[in-house]
Amino acid sequence: MSDFPRTEIGGVSIPRLICGTNWFLGYTHQTAARSRMVRQRQGRKEIADVIEVFTRAGCNMVYGHRDEPKLIDAVKDVEDRTGQSVITLGTPHFDLSGTSEADTANAKELDRFAEVDCTFCWPHQSTTDALTNRITRRIEGMDKFCAMIRERRMIPGLSTHMPEVPIYADESELDVNSYIQIYNAAGFLMQIEIDWVHRMIWQRKKPVVTIKPLAAGRVQPLVGLAFSWATLRPCDAIVIGCYTPDEAKEVIEISRSLIEKRAVDVELQTTRSKASL
Repeated sequence: MSDFPRTEIGGVSIPRLICGTNWFLGYTHQTAARSRMVRQRQGRKEIADVIEVFTRAGCNMVYGHRDEPKLIDAVKDVEDRTGQSVITLGTPHFDLSGTSEADTANAKELDRFAEVDCTFCWPHQSTTDALTNRITRRIEGMDKFCAMIRERRMIPGLSTHMPEVPIYADESELDVNSYIQIYNAAGFLMQIEIDWVHRMIWQRKKPVVTIKPLAAGRVQPLVGLAFSWATLRPCDAIVIGCYTPDEAKEVIEISRSLIEKRAVDVELQTTRSKASL
């Protein structure tokens, strides 16, 4: 397995560049037609081919793992092809109604993530942000879910779109090892200004895993990745989704070049307007 800069979360060594799953499962943050196209065209082999590129480059981790047959099978295929283990991070969502039926359903939800061998299990933004109380500065009830995650031998963290969540978790000493946070040069889906989120990340006690570095395709890879690699700490990581193996090769090479401070070695688009170059 090739070397790529790594960090550590919960005692586990992980790559600082992580393969995302939105472009496998059809969550494009663009149009319904494009999301439908992704769901129809991304099968087991197509997904495995992308993850394999990441894994062979030393980026052997998948964010957004779940009980989805084509994704589970693709990860296994990559492990068979490469002889390397693929670290997986799942983001479950919970029924927050507080009923006994909800408790049963939530336990089963976590069981499913444990059964597909998730190393990390970080409640999804739809759960985390719903439980966040700006008055008490607490993520109310999250300690119970963290304990349930630990019981199943997974490592807890938090997935959030709210920049307050990592702050409140640190203040309350919540039993989590890291946080997911939206962070990109365009400010896409970020709730406050970029410089505020930047400061929040740098003040955290634990590594932060950032998502949507290319603003869901709205920013060119060189621009989005240059911003992220230049402004994150050495302990932080970036999740990026790719549709094809060639896209994966490009973002890995761009990332390496930025980290190594050298020219990028990727093929550029050719059009008639660039003939004079």
